[in-house]
Amino acid sequence: MKELTVLSGKGGTGKSSITASLAAILSEEKEIVTTDCDVDASNLSILLGNKRPYSTKEISTNEKAFVKNPENCRGKNCKKCVDLCAFSAIEWNEEKEIPEINKFLCEGCGSCKIACPEDVFELKKVNNATLTETDTDYGFPLVSGQLKMGEAGSGKVVDLIKKIAKEKNREILLSDSAAGISCPVIASVRDSDYVVAVTEPSPAALSDLKKALEIVEHFGISYGIIINKYDLNKKSTEEIEKFAEEKDAKILGKIPFDKKFVESLVKMKPVVEESKEHRKMFSSILEKIMEDSKL
Repeated sequence: MKELTVLSGKGGTGKSSITASLAAILSEEKEIVTTDCDVDASNLSILLGNKRPYSTKEISTNEKAFVKNPENCRGKNCKKCVDLCAFSAIEWNEEKEIPEINKFLCEGCGSCKIACPEDVFELKKVNNATLTETDTDYGFPLVSGQLKMGEAGSGKVVDLIKKIAKEKNREILLSDSAAGISCPVIASVRDSDYVVAVTEPSPAALSDLKKALEIVEHFGISYGIIINKYDLNKKSTEEIEKFAEEKDAKILGKIPFDKKFVESLVKMKPVVEESKEHRKMFSSILEKIMEDSKL
């Protein structure tokens, strides 16, 4: 299975809308499966207008520390756990003279368990996310996840999402990454065969694009760039094109600003389903992606 990932350094560039249109067209030529790897704010299902039945289950990809044997604690003469916790998740209860753990701050690193000489702490698996599987109206499955509020382990959630998607045994896995350079982005990109980087013509978007592409380059993955709303700031568009030339990266497409994107979003449909002009445009972009990626 080949992996194609769509990412953007900056949020709001239209990455997910572009992914939805690419998926709709690509599914007409290839057997695909899609993943929404933005586990903090997944929305690919909405952009595909999916109303089909879905299955959701709780999953555990993280651990948290718990006080197992408070009676073993040496008391205030020790407090190693409080001093060593990098996340300030352990507080000292002066009245009971025992440590207490703030579950919202604990990252499950296990330093308290390692440092404690009296086996006061234990690590337990916690249900930190939900995983959803569904079939779309376009004939391909979509796997997504949602991290629970206050929980950690987003990168591991993405790993599990992609693992389940790969079990579908399709030709291509098309992933919609989160924006930025966080753990889920790294997990989304890591095993990819090719990355489509979506940006918009603004200094902030170009700056964030460069940071995101450092991750892609770290893993030695080839990539191309789509400039969305390119006609809103031609100077910034030229700067992005110059950057792409310096990196020897192909400009896969330049999409003009068009209210049809908003209109299709309201209808919960990919814009290629609402506009012949955009279908032709995205077909050309997809052709360049397949040529550049050799998928």
